[in-house]
Amino acid sequence: MKILFCNYEYPPLGGGGGVINAQLAEELAKTHDITVLTSQAFGLEKEEIVNGVRLIRVPVFFRRQNAAANFPSMLAYLPMGMAAGKKLLHKERFDIINTHFVLPTGPVGDKLASAFNIPNILSVHGGDLYDPSKASSPHRHGFLRAWIRKLLHKADHVVGQSSNTVDNVHQYYDENLPVSKIPLGIQRPPETQGCRESLGIPNEDIVLVTVGRLVARKAVDQLITMLKQLNNSKVHLIVIGSGPQQENLMSQAKELGVDKNIHFAGFVTDEEKFSLMKSADMFTSTSQHEGFGLVYLEAMALGLPVICYDFGGQTDFLTQDKTGAVVPLNNLELFTQETKKLVDNPALLKEIGHANLENVKPYYIDQCALQYEQLFEKYLKHSK
Repeated sequence: MKILFCNYEYPPLGGGGGVINAQLAEELAKTHDITVLTSQAFGLEKEEIVNGVRLIRVPVFFRRQNAAANFPSMLAYLPMGMAAGKKLLHKERFDIINTHFVLPTGPVGDKLASAFNIPNILSVHGGDLYDPSKASSPHRHGFLRAWIRKLLHKADHVVGQSSNTVDNVHQYYDENLPVSKIPLGIQRPPETQGCRESLGIPNEDIVLVTVGRLVARKAVDQLITMLKQLNNSKVHLIVIGSGPQQENLMSQAKELGVDKNIHFAGFVTDEEKFSLMKSADMFTSTSQHEGFGLVYLEAMALGLPVICYDFGGQTDFLTQDKTGAVVPLNNLELFTQETKKLVDNPALLKEIGHANLENVKPYYIDQCALQYEQLFEKYLKHSK
């Protein structure tokens, strides 16, 4: 098949939605012809081939960070993506379009599919439908809800990444819309060594790790508060990621007197991320909502128990006591108790971590790609 992905973000730009698109594209590129129409910023090449995937990037002008888009850059992608896509499709014929994120990418995929009579599979990722931490979340605004509802209806098929995402489509947009659930997948993590020594952390201490943009939705301030409540000088927290809240979080850690036990790694490469995660004993997240939660799977694939809240797509694959702990949203007292339970029981910590190496196996990228491939083939048959 000749497949065109449309996604306003694609590595090195953006977060989880772009990362999974890259992994999916690279997996499918082993047997199919893959092109991605995405954004150009920070000196990235306008067109190049990366890991077998052809990337066509359109200028968006206003983007200020690799990790996070802003509204001007998202809006700029719409006309630039449509123009570049039309130019491309006048030259080449694609079998199918897979559009990622109903907003802001949805209008681009919809316009190209309509203009060139190509099936359009729309993949929604969670935050493009519902983000409880943002006043700008689409579910809060009638105009955006109506726009999204129209794009969902016009797509040939809609894919959600988790039960939570599918439920949000039905709750906020159309309770009768058919939506397939295809769980996201991760690549098998590379063989790597931990780096405790470089962080000055003794081998006998317990290390928690969290990964994500330092924004309100991740609620990393709760993890810092929890570390204070644990009151254990042998427990450390590694915070991987950067964002607008970093200075405030560092100040909070200092005020609470736990700054010597918190290690802010900032924005790191994937290789560095896995090395830091490998240094940990468990993964902790107080995120207020995740459409799916790829990083939880990455933690499981490294043999880490996972402790998080129960609100989001991660509840499809995380189970209380089996994979770690799944705590009612914002019950920080119970979250702290569950963390302490594992801190105080190294044998249980290792037992759950070892079990997670098996629990994660159905969620590798080849399984995700296979389900997408089968869906694409189904709609290709219908269009002939």
